[in-house]
Amino acid sequence: MVVDFRKNSASPAPITLCDSTIDTVESFRFLGTIISQDLKWELNISSLIKKAQQRMYFLQQLKKFNLPRTMMVHLYSSIIESILTSSITIWYAAATQRQTAMCHSVCREGDWLQSAVAPGPVHLQDTEACRKDCG
Repeated sequence: MVVDFRKNSASPAPITLCDSTIDTVESFRFLGTIISQDLKWELNISSLIKKAQQRMYFLQQLKKFNLPRTMMVHLYSSIIESILTSSITIWYAAATQRQTAMCHSVCREGDWLQSAVAPGPVHLQDTEACRKDCG
């Protein structure tokens, strides 16, 4: 892969190593992150979202078997959240609105798990107010 943003860029000479020519590629995967020749993140983001949606379908199938919610939360955080947060500091700033909306839709699908087991800050504030009134 050759990254060249010059105005008048000529195609580079082929690289040979041990009498074999090394091919140039448009993109490659390095440590789970897809890096493309134009340094755009569309391929990486779409593959992450696709992978997370596939795992979400698997989690929804497990829900039909009445798995305990705590186990499903552990599965969600280890299988789906880990996919969505892998190299997020790199690709999230370059994501388009459509891609961020797709990412948020996958996260919203998992909200039913998180809200059932780990109550949000609004619920915690309500219980504190109840303790002050009752106690």
